[in-house]
Amino acid sequence: MKLESLAKPQRRPTFRGSPADVALAGLRRRPGLQAGVMVAPAGFWFLFFLIIPLLMILAMSFATRSTYGGVDWKLGFHNYLRFLEPLYLQILVRSVELAFLTAIITLVIAYPLAYYIAGLPHQRRNLYLMLVVIPFWTNLLIRTYAWIVLLRGTGVINNVLMGLHIIDKPLSLLYTPLAVLLGLVYDYLPFMVLPLYASIEQMDRSLLEAAQDLGANSFWTFVKVVLPLTMPGIVAGSILVLIPALGVFVIPNLMGGAKTVLIGNLIENQFKMARNWPFGSAASMVLMAMAMIMILVYVRLVGFGGDQEAIL
Repeated sequence: MKLESLAKPQRRPTFRGSPADVALAGLRRRPGLQAGVMVAPAGFWFLFFLIIPLLMILAMSFATRSTYGGVDWKLGFHNYLRFLEPLYLQILVRSVELAFLTAIITLVIAYPLAYYIAGLPHQRRNLYLMLVVIPFWTNLLIRTYAWIVLLRGTGVINNVLMGLHIIDKPLSLLYTPLAVLLGLVYDYLPFMVLPLYASIEQMDRSLLEAAQDLGANSFWTFVKVVLPLTMPGIVAGSILVLIPALGVFVIPNLMGGAKTVLIGNLIENQFKMARNWPFGSAASMVLMAMAMIMILVYVRLVGFGGDQEAIL
């Protein structure tokens, strides 16, 4: 009897429960399907709101503007070739120059600030980080208009300088490239401070003591030890500043006027005023290509995980 019972095939126990419980049990038995179900909502979101619009912009960039501002699907590279004209080439060069100047100035300001914050006690460190992040609590337009109040001809700065008899007539501070650069540095400074702070805080302080024990002074300790160890934060902060500064259009519109046109303003004007969607799409793709090049440079220098061995 025992041998016969052993020879009989054993039935697998049936799972009794609600349909939702049965479905969850099936997902647990198949981890790949479970991962697909969890990723599906985000995948559909990126597909319909990112990938498909990007493909539409890419296709439109090869089209032609019709007579009345529509899209004529006569495909060609003429929209991209327009960037070889002196006017648009000058806009591209000006945009890159201002973006790199913004990154350099924010790095010069943010590095000693982040180094100082990283050396503070824990409670004071959190307070200073909160002060760095506080500008994000205010809308960008409000912050930009505050700078306009400061820089305009009848603004605070000119009134103070004239009241102190330092100048006889108001200075032309607003609607200049310098005003745009000032607005960009002010707006994107926290994007540089936070990655630098994270990189400096994780640095092994014993390496500084070892360098001093080996006879290195403060300058060479910074060059040979601190700078390589914090290079991932420098590169990450530079990318976080360069990419938005390259495509910004609000600050140049309000603080630069018509004198400082960047590629972001060009894209906005082509879609809104000129109604040249194909050329605006081509400008968008050029801007995206420049941003992708910067990201690839970051990955090449630092890597996805911020591996410091690649820097050292």
